[in-house]
Amino acid sequence: MRFHDTETHDLERRARRRAGAKLGWYIHATVYVAVNLLLMILSAQSPRGWAIYPAMGWGIGLAIHGAVVFVLTSGVHERLVQRERRRLQAQRGGTPS
Repeated sequence: MRFHDTETHDLERRARRRAGAKLGWYIHATVYVAVNLLLMILSAQSPRGWAIYPAMGWGIGLAIHGAVVFVLTSGVHERLVQRERRRLQAQRGGTPS
């Protein structure tokens, strides 16, 4: 496999992984909304409003999931990979790119 083919394959793999992570978050958010709507309906039929507690707890988890998918993996990962690549090339005696 030539360098260009390897680079294209790596780019495709990373793009698919990122798209999969984003799709996973969208599915997580959809399930969150659906389940919490059902819980709110059930909670409205009881004397106390309890549905806010699972919504808040799960909402924190959903927010963390979103931060990881949309913030941390966007540019931070790429910058860390580039920094590590330059460090390894310097150790090998190559020129950093």
